[in-house]
Amino acid sequence: MDNFKFYSPTKFIFGKGTQKEVGKTLSNYGAVKVLIVYGGGSAEKSGLIQQVTESLNNEKIPYCTLKGIKPNPTDDRVYEGISLAIEEGVNFILAVGGGSVIDTAKAIAVGAVYSGDFWDFFVHKENPMAALPIGVVLTIPAAGSEGSASAVITKIEGLQKVSIGTDLIRPRFAIMNPELTMTLPDFQTACGITDMLCHIFERYFSNTPAQLVNAYSEAIMRDIMDQAVTLTVQPDNYDARADIMWAGALAHNGLCGVGKEEDWATHRIEHEVSAIYDVAHGAGLACIEPAWLKFVSKKNPDMVWRFAINVMSVSPAGKTADEIMDEGIELLKDFYHGLGLTTSLRELVGKEPDIDAMIKSLERNVGPLLGSYVPLTMDDCREIYKLAL
Repeated sequence: MDNFKFYSPTKFIFGKGTQKEVGKTLSNYGAVKVLIVYGGGSAEKSGLIQQVTESLNNEKIPYCTLKGIKPNPTDDRVYEGISLAIEEGVNFILAVGGGSVIDTAKAIAVGAVYSGDFWDFFVHKENPMAALPIGVVLTIPAAGSEGSASAVITKIEGLQKVSIGTDLIRPRFAIMNPELTMTLPDFQTACGITDMLCHIFERYFSNTPAQLVNAYSEAIMRDIMDQAVTLTVQPDNYDARADIMWAGALAHNGLCGVGKEEDWATHRIEHEVSAIYDVAHGAGLACIEPAWLKFVSKKNPDMVWRFAINVMSVSPAGKTADEIMDEGIELLKDFYHGLGLTTSLRELVGKEPDIDAMIKSLERNVGPLLGSYVPLTMDDCREIYKLAL
């Protein structure tokens, strides 16, 4: 295990009815005026936004709103939110939703206290030095953004989808009521499960020895998959929803990567898919992850073999290492299929993907190499896209 620093200051407020505590929680954190960022439709129809605003009114905390944030959040809404935050003099941002809403709030948080263009931080032209504090009422367990130090935004011009990472944007608190996830469409639940699994994959597939971290990462992955199967037949199962919601936070708050060199090739390869074709990020990962595993298994089999046995429950008796790994990858694909997801990139985007365009954009965003478990050239990434077809 390598030297590490682990910092996860988010206060998690978990359980039934906890969304009603948001006003008091904001008051405890010194909120004077709040910008509420949310998606719209479901949050309003379910009455959640009304519950949130009533809770703020009870604490006499004024607020303004930015609604209509869509999946794969874009820079135009961030600019709109920055202007609103400055004009309204807000000192706290509250994200009500999932990863897209939270990431938009995070980008607003760094942009509202910066005299330049917030995009400077995402292209690593500048490092953020300050940010408005952020709170979260989580409705979609997936991205883990409710406890992470990262955010992903797409710039509409050029369809450039990139990320920022800084502890300044870790939410001060995250309110997590599993009941709020019971009305999610099956597809959205499935995409969230895929995303949180891949957040662990990016840390699990590492060349750094870390037995304890690997062991609890495997346990979390197994539980995610077990509970995902439960939800396919019992979508209102509170305990399964609770496990999935908490697992999403654990998958991306840094716990599964302590002391390890992380990879992140799969996410970066997928970002080009969802940026260009505007598909759900989790749906794209279901196509890219098995293809990446297939490719790296031939070059660095150690963790792929372990994953197949310890997570996918492949029996090694009488099988070669290649057979064990191939069976594990096929079982992972079967799992995604069981959630209603495709593992075919061609099927996902509905046509022959433009691999040349994705490679060109990928190299622009990450350079000629990416990943660490197996360092990948652009030719390697091209092969992974082909394997995903």
